[in-house]
Amino acid sequence: MAQPLVKKDDDRDDEADYSPFLGIEKGAVLQEARVFNDPQLDARRCSQVITKLLYLLNQGETFTKVEATEVFFAVTKLFQSKDTGLRRMVYLMIKELSPSADEVIIVTSSLMKDMNSKTDMYRANAIRVLCRITDGTLLTQIERYLKQAIVDKNPVVASAALVSGIHLLQTNPEIVKRWSNEVQEAMQSRAALVQFHALALLHQIRQNDRLAVSKLVTSLTRGSVRSPLAQCLLIRYTSQVIRESSTNSQTGERPFFDYLESCLRHKAEMVIFEAARAITELSGVTSRELTPAITVLQLFLSSSKPVLRFAAVRTLNKVAMTHPLAVTNCNIDMESLISDQNRSIATLAITTLLKTGNESSVDRLMKQITNFMADIADEFKIVVVDAIRSLCLKFPLKYRSLMNFLSNILREEGGFEYKKAIVDSIVTLIRDIPDAKESGLFHLCEFIEDCEFTYLSSQILHFLGNEGPKTSDPSKYIRYIYNRVILENATVRASAVSTLAKFGAMVDSLKPRIFVLLRRCLFDTDDEVRDRATLYLKVLGGEVTVGETETDANDFLFGSFDVPLVNLETSLRNYEASEEPFDINSVPKEIKSQPLAEKKAPGKKPTTGLGAPSNGPVSAVDAYERLLSSIPEFAGFGALFKSSAPVELTEAETEYAVNVVKHIYDGHVVFQYNCTNTIPEQLLENVTVFVDASEAEEFAEVASKPLRSLPYDTPGQTFVAFEKPEGGPATGKFSNILKFIVKEVDTSTGEAEDEGVEDEYQLEDLEIVPGDYMRKVPVANFKNAWESMGPENEQVDEYALGVRESLAEAVSAVINILGMQPCEGTEVVPSNSRSHTCLLSGVYIGNVKVLARLSFGISGPKEVAMKLVVRSEDPDVTARIHQIVIES
Repeated sequence: MAQPLVKKDDDRDDEADYSPFLGIEKGAVLQEARVFNDPQLDARRCSQVITKLLYLLNQGETFTKVEATEVFFAVTKLFQSKDTGLRRMVYLMIKELSPSADEVIIVTSSLMKDMNSKTDMYRANAIRVLCRITDGTLLTQIERYLKQAIVDKNPVVASAALVSGIHLLQTNPEIVKRWSNEVQEAMQSRAALVQFHALALLHQIRQNDRLAVSKLVTSLTRGSVRSPLAQCLLIRYTSQVIRESSTNSQTGERPFFDYLESCLRHKAEMVIFEAARAITELSGVTSRELTPAITVLQLFLSSSKPVLRFAAVRTLNKVAMTHPLAVTNCNIDMESLISDQNRSIATLAITTLLKTGNESSVDRLMKQITNFMADIADEFKIVVVDAIRSLCLKFPLKYRSLMNFLSNILREEGGFEYKKAIVDSIVTLIRDIPDAKESGLFHLCEFIEDCEFTYLSSQILHFLGNEGPKTSDPSKYIRYIYNRVILENATVRASAVSTLAKFGAMVDSLKPRIFVLLRRCLFDTDDEVRDRATLYLKVLGGEVTVGETETDANDFLFGSFDVPLVNLETSLRNYEASEEPFDINSVPKEIKSQPLAEKKAPGKKPTTGLGAPSNGPVSAVDAYERLLSSIPEFAGFGALFKSSAPVELTEAETEYAVNVVKHIYDGHVVFQYNCTNTIPEQLLENVTVFVDASEAEEFAEVASKPLRSLPYDTPGQTFVAFEKPEGGPATGKFSNILKFIVKEVDTSTGEAEDEGVEDEYQLEDLEIVPGDYMRKVPVANFKNAWESMGPENEQVDEYALGVRESLAEAVSAVINILGMQPCEGTEVVPSNSRSHTCLLSGVYIGNVKVLARLSFGISGPKEVAMKLVVRSEDPDVTARIHQIVIES
């Protein structure tokens, strides 16, 4: 398969960037370093050699221990020079070499001398270097000097000491925390940089104490911070406190919000912007809270400074994703930015307008976009394309102008990611806007006539095979598809053959013409193309029977592939050639997992299932089915439907580690208790679990299998089986007591005493929930699976899910309740989203396929509502899924 990111005929030459250090070698530079030993030092020459050494180190060149030591000792001799520039280079070199503890002693006296020098530049740099190379022992010796440096009148020295403190906090926190008084004194400095670094260090010292951070913010928001840099930092810390604090339930106000609002009137532009951005990023921000921030950002849009325009439009772009109406007032100002010389600003402006614009402004915006698309890089074009796709879904009646725009830019030059974004957008529009199907497919057909990316050609042909036969005139697409068989590489030719076969299978009138074309493919030079053509000719011609009807054949060839590829590969590898053919129905459809790998407490081995394979990927049902079928008591229960993930029944670091796996059959449930004895001085015998099912009235215990012996740190299993109503989703709670005979063990000999004592150990309760009767089975293409299921057994209802922390928490909770498999990554909820759609698939007990489409929305302050649409092969199962949601 060709790599998707590489063009078919990509012959570009890489141009090497010029570097003044091009061609320098470590050996030659180390020879040059001998100038450090000259009696008469040449400061300029020494600086040049150090520059080369620093370049080599930063390029990843490694020095041997001997080389590094020689260079280090040579550099230390340069302390004799009084040249200021050379001294600064020496400091840099020592920091980069990171000398060992033995070597540090050589330069410590020189650095401490510089730290007390009258030259401020020496003092500041010496502090930085000493703190970088020193260890805890030396740090206690120089701590007094560092404290003095923090409150030094010279801002360069004070900043150097504070920044060193920030770095030292990672390695020697206890020492740095003793500097709190000096750091607070530095907070009163008039130097902007000193106040900035002091605030950063003070916050890091207190960051693990939420109350201390809150007090710090409270004291500083009263106006003692003069530095704009420190003010920006304080705004960030204030936002953090607001996020961690709950909103006042009576007044609805946030703590410290007034401070953020007051910063919008600060004289420094950086402070104004930082405050505006902080307000827009608050969780659950209201339109009233947003208004003052949007107002100042709107003023920045007309600033003469490009950086302010960029910052403002970038922030407004993010706000438009969640509060498009709040940004609408800025549309006129942003329209003027479309012609901005800075294309980054222009791109952000246009994408923001596409999110906030109304239907009447679409045509005007499209004209303006066309003028500047050729001048921007692919990464910005992708942003524009994504915005246009969202706009088209928002205003479906405008699909013609937007589709034409996408088709025009598709013909222009561009890289793989850019072209893929356009194709994905057109595919999305075809799927979501029925009227756009004909024109969209035509544009894609034209694109593959001259497409330079194998991956995109294959994807479009696959999509064309699914959607083309459903159009009013499928025959018009055949020419474009067969051209690919004649003109393309083997990968695309194989895809084209499959697409032709789909048309033949789904459109009877085209079948004779398709047969003629497929027969021509039998003489192709590539074996994959020939094999596909042969298979499709045989199946479509009726020479090979797949299933009982023609529909079965079509499902086999073109239906959604609901078998995980990893499971299929494993089954094929394990298949041994024999007279019995390989049966694809024998491949487990449950997602591959390591079912018997348990959570492991520190110092414990994982509790694994008896007879479980020790290596190689194994599906959960397959591994457990072999285990249970080997036990005579459970052999007559039939086919195993599902095995749950292990549920811990004990806490970590207890005497006995026990977890349980729930095995679900049509008329039975088997509990497999995985036990581990963590006490070396004990041997457990006749281990059983007494299960009280008084709160699970529909279940009746029918069998159990005790564990004969459980030595120290050797996992073992005991089983208890219950009968339940056949096919029904019986639920209930079970209490568990571990019972056993304990014998003392002599750890020196390993021998146990003959006599033992009966004992028991209380375990956590266990529940059978409705989700235990649903098996997670993915579908490759949810849309196709949904349409093929049909609306006959569909049921729709809406539910109020109550107050939730977030939309993501609500989505996760419903997925866990239903026990179904999320499809196409829809379990992930974008941050700050107020609505979300989740697609789920699964198989209910009785092997009934189920699909669900869940639409979530925030209907009030943290109130979540959900619309649930369920389709299945059985109307009773459809109703049962809704009942699960109602009862939970």
